[in-house]
Amino acid sequence: MHLVAYGDMRFTDPSVTSGTNPRVRKWLAERIATVAPQALLLTGDMPFTGAKAADWEEFQTETAGWREAHVLEFPTLGNHEIYGGAQQGIENYLKNFPEIDGHRYYSALLGNVEVISLDMNLGSMPKDPQTRWFAAQLDHLPKQVEFLFILYHIPWMADPQTRLLINVPSPGALVLRGILEARLNRMRAKVVVFNGHLHNYERFERKGVEYVVSGGGGAEPYPILIRGRADLYRDLGFPVYHYLTLDIENHTLHAVMWKVKDSSAASLEVVQKDEFSLTAPAPAAPLRPSAKPVR
Repeated sequence: MHLVAYGDMRFTDPSVTSGTNPRVRKWLAERIATVAPQALLLTGDMPFTGAKAADWEEFQTETAGWREAHVLEFPTLGNHEIYGGAQQGIENYLKNFPEIDGHRYYSALLGNVEVISLDMNLGSMPKDPQTRWFAAQLDHLPKQVEFLFILYHIPWMADPQTRLLINVPSPGALVLRGILEARLNRMRAKVVVFNGHLHNYERFERKGVEYVVSGGGGAEPYPILIRGRADLYRDLGFPVYHYLTLDIENHTLHAVMWKVKDSSAASLEVVQKDEFSLTAPAPAAPLRPSAKPVR
């Protein structure tokens, strides 16, 4: 299986260059179409203003190659999806992703991969409907699932400057992370949590879970001046426009982060800047009845 993950593009009128880079944004969208993933994991903030139909029309125009290649699109709602009016923004979001059938949070099963997408704009406290649904999904993962991908716009882990400046992870994100971690010892699947919101790239490992912040899809880049010791990506190079490829074969996931080498160059290209691999544990062997001695 071949997938791509990325987010924070802010599609809007190409004449708008404040808050988003239309040249890099469009090039990345076209580049991803040529990479030909079977499925695309979108970490949120696809439009600049979610309530504006024109921004969604630009999204459709710049990503036309995805639909021509019949790529499955698995989105998650970010904060920009509700900019300009939450009700209209959510209506536009659901209209532009008909495959999710009107659901703000959902799961999808792709062979040995399960995708769970959650909505950061809904309540995430223990008694909230989305939270209870999430816990139930984790408690009933199909036996064939070897890799679980969770999509949620706000990061569940972040570098120190992010925690200090904008109070991320949010309380809701920490509740959801706790629900996941409480069930890890009962789960065979290897888990990767994909977040966005921070217009950069970060990667953490905690209790066997890989936490990836991928927000380099074209929105105005945010520098990370200090990467904490927990961040497994150490490069301070800036900006970090990027996407990830995810390849699954023989029970192993291999992920690569591809960064735009020079966003101001006349001709754009990507270079590999990070990678990690995860191998799913073998299923438990069935118990065999013990032989009784013959007397």
